[in-house]
Amino acid sequence: MEKLRRYLAQKLRLVDLPTNDQNNESQQLVLSKLSLDGIVEYIKENTNCKIITMAGAGISTSAGIPDFRSPSSGLYHKLDKYNLPHPQAIFDFNFFMKNPEPFFTLAKELLPEGFKPTISHYFIRLLSEKGLLLRHYTQNIDTLERVAGLSSDKLVEAHGTFHTGHCLKCRAPYTLLWMKEKIIEGIIPKCEECNEGVVKPDIIFFGEMLPERFRILADRDFIHADLLIIMGSSLVVQPFASLIDRVRNTCPRLLINNEKVGTQDRLSRFLGLRQGLVFDVKSAHGGRDVAWLGDCDTGCQLLADKLGWGDELRALIQREHERLKVEDKSDN
Repeated sequence: MEKLRRYLAQKLRLVDLPTNDQNNESQQLVLSKLSLDGIVEYIKENTNCKIITMAGAGISTSAGIPDFRSPSSGLYHKLDKYNLPHPQAIFDFNFFMKNPEPFFTLAKELLPEGFKPTISHYFIRLLSEKGLLLRHYTQNIDTLERVAGLSSDKLVEAHGTFHTGHCLKCRAPYTLLWMKEKIIEGIIPKCEECNEGVVKPDIIFFGEMLPERFRILADRDFIHADLLIIMGSSLVVQPFASLIDRVRNTCPRLLINNEKVGTQDRLSRFLGLRQGLVFDVKSAHGGRDVAWLGDCDTGCQLLADKLGWGDELRALIQREHERLKVEDKSDN
């Protein structure tokens, strides 16, 4: 069995074969407790802990932004009226090139207009302010990380962003403000430079390459992470979902989500491959993964409270929401 595992691992490049040292490390419990308290203790003991956060739509739903897959409330559920060949077609690049109207109709619901960042967004910013955030990787296109004040150098928008846009014909750049005015008016944004191309927000559609920044930083960051926190993601869409396997064997991984996702499948378990989250402490690769089940905001606030940052996080949120309220009034 071991020969078969090693053969498949080497030939199919499913995983890097571990050294003896790595094998010994993986057999040890990385955390003293496989719970949120164990994560808290680990952060406190590692004063220079380098944390990577990964986030999906679940950190933005409490802001009023619908996710894509939830039954009855997800955006995919609301697309019947567009008569699409399948729900994901609205984010298919080839379909968009033939018929951009459905996307721009739906874009009114996706625009970061009037939405305030959530507790989860400000928790990520707090990690950055404390010098603990190595990088934040987000699947979201709502730009709420930027609104929350997270610096652009700490942010990787894996699936692109509404923050900027480009003409598909001449590549002229456009701002969110310019695109927003057109979308709200129900007008398909057309380039004012070449008068021909459609201006598409810089979000990544199916059929497009992910941003080069994602590839470069993912190759660089994950091997250096001391802790990985995954929040509000279904861990279904690749290659984003596979990032969880790129940290070292000794790097703890915390999942804050309504349900367990990204777990190791039977084939990987059978072959002894290090793929997926392992919440079974009896597994040879267990001892570092923790699942806290519930909504992201509650989980982030609880984690902040246990770290002794709870009041600091609440004050940050209150201060920033007041600032955004003043800015909204001045814009109107």
